[in-house]
Amino acid sequence: MLPESIAAMTEELAQLGNPSSLHNAGRRARRVVEESREQIAEVFGARASEVIFTSGGTEADNLAVKGMFWARRAGDPRRIRVLTTAVEHHAVLDSVRWLADADGASPQWLPVDDCGLVHAAALRAALADGADGADGAALVSVMWANNEVGAVHPVAALAAVAHEVGVPFHTDAVQAAAQLPVDFAASGVDAMTVTAHKLGGPIGVGALILGRAVAPVPVLHGGGQERDVRSGTLDAPAIRAFAVAAVTSARRRAAEAVRVAALRDDLIRQVLRDVPDAILNGPPPGPGRLPGNAHFSFPGCEGDALLLLLDARGIACSTGSACTAGVAEPSHVLLAMGADDARARGSLRFSLGHTTTQADVDALGACIGEAVTRARRAAG
Repeated sequence: MLPESIAAMTEELAQLGNPSSLHNAGRRARRVVEESREQIAEVFGARASEVIFTSGGTEADNLAVKGMFWARRAGDPRRIRVLTTAVEHHAVLDSVRWLADADGASPQWLPVDDCGLVHAAALRAALADGADGADGAALVSVMWANNEVGAVHPVAALAAVAHEVGVPFHTDAVQAAAQLPVDFAASGVDAMTVTAHKLGGPIGVGALILGRAVAPVPVLHGGGQERDVRSGTLDAPAIRAFAVAAVTSARRRAAEAVRVAALRDDLIRQVLRDVPDAILNGPPPGPGRLPGNAHFSFPGCEGDALLLLLDARGIACSTGSACTAGVAEPSHVLLAMGADDARARGSLRFSLGHTTTQADVDALGACIGEAVTRARRAAG
């Protein structure tokens, strides 16, 4: 967390009041929530009334995908197609798969290129598919930037294509919000997911930025605190810390993106110097890639083994795999990009942020070659 966000949350934790209560303490907490809502809206190019607070990105994605699907199908039973990509975060992927299994949705997976990008022409062709064409489409959901390989999608162009045929568009902007100028109104999207902890705020609070014309069916039921779309007592300390993190992050974003991208480029140089056959996945460094993302495949390695060897040297990184019941799965993102199973299993993501220093990058450079050699030896 950013120090400013920690200070704001700590101060607010000492206060009393449920933001929905009418007594003085409740009204004070409500002011905190509404002032924070206005700050977050300004950072992301939205109206305050469009900011719906949630417990984080996963809940916001579920609300957008399921709620918009249910609302659209209620208006026209033909609208059962959900168009998305196979490189989405699991909060979107698993919501779409659940709708297919439990509620008759028809997923349509948009193709991506070998950099992990979906193109407007592919979306236009997909919307025209099927017996009902675009009339059968409930919604489109494409992430702003990929959390594994850092690919930045042309969200505004994709949203425009969806709107040509009257289909609403949702984007998961969780990974992009801290590193790119993310603007809800300018992008033309109908719903956008953001979360605090990617901005230097606390874990456990986020928002779905939702156009006023969009009325998803609620996923949670109760007090209807957020526009009757999302129920639950509002966490004023976390929301205040979210707003402070968003404002602080936005103020520093341009300079920080340049600094972090320079560190990222040096990290790539050092890794490829010591492991020449490593493969940089995703778009080349530049505007098409998140500044703080470097994702590699290491031929002949198991990603999990390499991760643990690096962890023992104080390097924190992640594999592209998700573990279910203790069984490691290859990265679904790399598989969708056309990589084979071995390459998808032997991949690692290095993420850089506001705490990253040159010393951190040099520490990786000092041990990556030895770690890969040991991992290959272990793989046999």
